[in-house]
Amino acid sequence: MDNSHYGVQIGENKFISKVTVLSHLKTYNLYYEGQNLQLRHREEEGELIVEGLLNIFWGLRRPIRLQMQDDHERIRPPPSSTSWHSGCNLDSQGERLPQATTNQFVTKGLKPHFNDSESSAQLLRTKSDAGVLRRGQRRSPSDQRKIRRHRFSINGHFYNHKTAVFTPAFGSVTNVRINSCMTTPQVLRVLLNKFKIENSPDDFAIYLVHASGERVKLKRSDYPLVLRVMQGPCEQVCKVFLTEEDLGEEVTYDVAQYIKFEMPVLKSFITKLKEEEDREVQKLRRRYTYLRCIIEKQLSCLPEGATCM
Repeated sequence: MDNSHYGVQIGENKFISKVTVLSHLKTYNLYYEGQNLQLRHREEEGELIVEGLLNIFWGLRRPIRLQMQDDHERIRPPPSSTSWHSGCNLDSQGERLPQATTNQFVTKGLKPHFNDSESSAQLLRTKSDAGVLRRGQRRSPSDQRKIRRHRFSINGHFYNHKTAVFTPAFGSVTNVRINSCMTTPQVLRVLLNKFKIENSPDDFAIYLVHASGERVKLKRSDYPLVLRVMQGPCEQVCKVFLTEEDLGEEVTYDVAQYIKFEMPVLKSFITKLKEEEDREVQKLRRRYTYLRCIIEKQLSCLPEGATCM
């Protein structure tokens, strides 16, 4: 059944009018005027299609593994550079990703501090048995050249060629070219294919992380690009995060309001709520005690042997 007359689909049985989407899209493109993050739109058979680059922030806490073979050939870095970009672009224009940036994060959960200034990512080198160097051991120049050939970076993230382990800096950013017709699993697949990641898309999830602390997990039937547009363009307010499926945790807006408070303040809230709960319990007890007295009084007034209708 054609649902295009309902508007633009953002999820399972969820639609937004084209007028609303176009209004938000205009604001989005004005914000990114002159940048490659501006989105294009067109209509095909009455269906509005938005396409362009979507920024996704790395929120992974475990290393991921890259393919050791690519089209039956071993992946090797370019001889003239220590930064690998081949195979990372999806379009024929050879689009380069912007320099990764890092925010500071709370250790537990995906709660970034949305600061105005962002410093360049502190790159982390992957640790593995193949790369362990004993203390006091000095490498010869030839060994050092071999190590440089086998350890390089992918858009600023260090990668060990021998172990194929990829460690993206937490909070750094990448982007993918997608359209509004792509669901969450399809966007994940594009991102994994971009970096030649072996892990299954089912191992990951996409979250909308708000400055308020609210975290919303996108369902498999959601359309991330349209939802990003509807959230507004400013990444100081809302960011799109990639995290492990089993490590992410949703936080509602109401709960997020309390996360900002210090522990003594939260304890005082709990105390007041407990007092309010006790008062409500006492009210209910008095009410039902009164009703029980009335019923017992009425029953005592009935003549012996009489029954209630």
